[in-house]
Amino acid sequence: MNSLFKIIISMIIWGSVGLFVKNIDLPSMEIVFLRAIIASIILISYGLIFKTNRKNSLNEYQIKTRRKNICFLIASGTAIGLNWIFLFQSYKYTTISNSTLSYYFAPVFVILLSPFILKEKLTKSKLIAIMGAMLGLFLILSNQSSSTSISYNHTKGITFGLIAAIFYASVILLNKYIKDLSGYEMTVIQISTAALLLLPIIIYRNSIHISSIKSLVFILIVGIVHTGIPYLAYFSAIKDLKAQTIAVVSYIDPISAVIFSTIFLKEKLTLFQLLGGFLILLSTFLGNYEKNTNSHVNK
Repeated sequence: MNSLFKIIISMIIWGSVGLFVKNIDLPSMEIVFLRAIIASIILISYGLIFKTNRKNSLNEYQIKTRRKNICFLIASGTAIGLNWIFLFQSYKYTTISNSTLSYYFAPVFVILLSPFILKEKLTKSKLIAIMGAMLGLFLILSNQSSSTSISYNHTKGITFGLIAAIFYASVILLNKYIKDLSGYEMTVIQISTAALLLLPIIIYRNSIHISSIKSLVFILIVGIVHTGIPYLAYFSAIKDLKAQTIAVVSYIDPISAVIFSTIFLKEKLTLFQLLGGFLILLSTFLGNYEKNTNSHVNK
């Protein structure tokens, strides 16, 4: 399969995750735990089955996760879990479009924090990108459509989306400090870490009670179709594509999320919200175009 096609399909799949999460009758933490467990099983199984075709043996793999990486892996795994929890919580309080567009504020947080954490220069173009994204967020917050459900609390939902974006940004920054691991290996460890950290909380709360076949089916879809399969496709494709190509194609994810929510959930955006969403995506694109974009897979 063509590498570019794999990336495009992965982005479209990730863009549809909100449709399924909204229809799972479980708290966000339980959904994230089950997603992480299912995805970990798929990714680890793939690594074990095809390990003869991989550069690194299991022993080498263990050696590369030596002490200098452990703290960053645990921290980034925790951030991935919290990132998913707050994103899924955002879906419960606002539209998928609002959740997705606020979540894509993450690159702006990276730009803001990079001068302090990575010692990167804050250029004029990046400052313009930040201001453009903030204007876009203001337009979204101040122009909510009256046709959306009265049960929504858009401010709360968008706030959860922004908190998810902060954790997404922290994963991007933490990954900069992880050495000698491939994107696949990092993701396996991080998702498994998220599952392990949530396990004692889930056991203590004894709260996983799947009440319907529909929820069970959708959980399996989120774990397998929205996580395991696209991650494998993504990592098998990125080695053949330029970082700039991946950066451009990654914006299929939020665009497809907005399209899916409009078609299947009848969610509508006002003209000003559309403009706000465009400003956020354009600003994050311009601010991060020349960066390597392996971090996108944290959705």
